Amino acid sequence: MSRTVRMSGHAGLQSFHGLGVACALAAGVWLGAAEAPTKLVNSGLSPYAISLCMVAGVFTARWTVPTLLKGTRSVFADLAGNRHLIPAAILAGMLWAVANTLTVFAIRDVGLTIAFPLWNTNSLVGILWGRLLFGELKGASGKNIAKVVLGALAIVAAAVLLGFSTIHSEGPHAGSAVGGILAAAGASLLWGTMYVPYRKAYISGMNPLSFVTVFTIGELATVFTLVLALDGGTKAAIFHSPETKHLLFWLFLGGFAWVIGDLFQQFATKYLGIGRAIPLSNTNQLWGLAWGALVFGELAHADAAHRIMVGAGSLVMILGAMAVSTAIASDRERSSTNAALQRECLRYGLDYDRALRAGSGSQPDDGEDRRDWWDYAILAAAAAVFVYLGWNARVPALSMNFGWLWALAAILVATALACGWGLWKATRFR
Repeated sequence: MSRTVRMSGHAGLQSFHGLGVACALAAGVWLGAAEAPTKLVNSGLSPYAISLCMVAGVFTARWTVPTLLKGTRSVFADLAGNRHLIPAAILAGMLWAVANTLTVFAIRDVGLTIAFPLWNTNSLVGILWGRLLFGELKGASGKNIAKVVLGALAIVAAAVLLGFSTIHSEGPHAGSAVGGILAAAGASLLWGTMYVPYRKAYISGMNPLSFVTVFTIGELATVFTLVLALDGGTKAAIFHSPETKHLLFWLFLGGFAWVIGDLFQQFATKYLGIGRAIPLSNTNQLWGLAWGALVFGELAHADAAHRIMVGAGSLVMILGAMAVSTAIASDRERSSTNAALQRECLRYGLDYDRALRAGSGSQPDDGEDRRDWWDYAILAAAAAVFVYLGWNARVPALSMNFGWLWALAAILVATALACGWGLWKATRFR
């Protein structure tokens, strides 16, 4: 117990908390933008096909980004040292894939502006698992517990408000609102549970860049199975429609954006824990609202009451998430997390000191972060895929405000550069 406290201290806690908060906020920006391409569901593709195409883009990016930042030698060395976590990573990928498919149904039925806050109640599920399995909030001060509890209640209240605003609204989504709400709720449950393997991996020292490379195997296998089982099998339109190739670039781009956001979220989970990282990264609601309302004009024809309910619900949800995330873990709470680390080390025969250093981002360079020729081949192949798809792409037949689109895209790039630089300076992506 004292080992963790002596190692970190108050200044260390503040430093890593700030790093985790920055990662979670950057995750919110990118995860909010990643769902925008799923608006292509209105172009005729089924939700299963949309999800498969996005996950194909995710698969491409999840192998490319770690290769760019650390090299495959480092990734495979980390996997070899944490073989017991590979099944957990695959399971997490499977949960993500099903949840992502449900979000496409939700966007189709209730719109991006409404669907986002509903599935962001996954923060409640994450808080519960964090407390039960990893000792988060155990030993926390009354003030921190109050922040988490009140923030969680605010998130629930906001979700209920947004749900009722959807059911009673008039418009193209009103008739199928209940199905969309249920889909978003299912995504919330699966995404909240998905963070259990995340935390299990990082509490015992696995690098997020290594975890996601295995995670994506579960993703791709699951969505491919869903298409074969529920979307027409080998005769599914996604495999035969000549129009598909014109849409793939945008869906791959959405998958790529999701990977950037998810990598920031992974590091946030590592340094903040589940109960804090999920609510703060759920500020993607704000960015989802921006893309839905400003770029796609989802609220252009909404009445005043509808806009007030959506705006109020979104604001309450964001404030609740912020309240949860400002609860900085104390030494006593850290000791509870350290007890969970000790259990993991005993269960799997891990080196405690190494896991402790890796979990804090202070593990020394092991000399594996060098590039081999096949790393450059992977990067070149990924770039070629995007160039090919972009060459064949067409601008979707959707009403969009391109001024706002470029403004939000600029924010994406600036956020990634700023937070990525800070993460590299502090931990070298460890």
